[in-house]
Amino acid sequence: MTLTQKYLDDLTYEVIGASIEVHKTMGRGLLESVYHACLKEELIHRKINFLSELKIPVVYRNKKLAIDFRCDFYLENALIVELKAINEFSSIHEAQLLNYMRLLKAPKGILINFNCNNIFHEGQKTLVNEYFCDLPKQ
Repeated sequence: MTLTQKYLDDLTYEVIGASIEVHKTMGRGLLESVYHACLKEELIHRKINFLSELKIPVVYRNKKLAIDFRCDFYLENALIVELKAINEFSSIHEAQLLNYMRLLKAPKGILINFNCNNIFHEGQKTLVNEYFCDLPKQ
């Protein structure tokens, strides 16, 4: 499988659909950990390959520190998904996702907020970086 912009766009569509299914079933107002467990099951059901709670090492001055970042989901070695159960996204959430994308050299990331009325319209935000722009379109 060659990684392309279209492939990532199709994967993004699948993940947002999976998130909508979880939101439709569970509703809003639950803890992020509940949505995480449910989305994990939905991704398995849809046969999407992923790593959950992936540790991202913190390196400072060429030294790996004894701490790690953890991204919620890393799909198909290319797409990071960060889950939230908050009132609204803020710039710190975008910064967190962009940092994870940079550290993992991931071309695309999605923020998903389950504490909303409609995932598609207000509960998701997709970000891309220079790695995405460098991928072939098809």
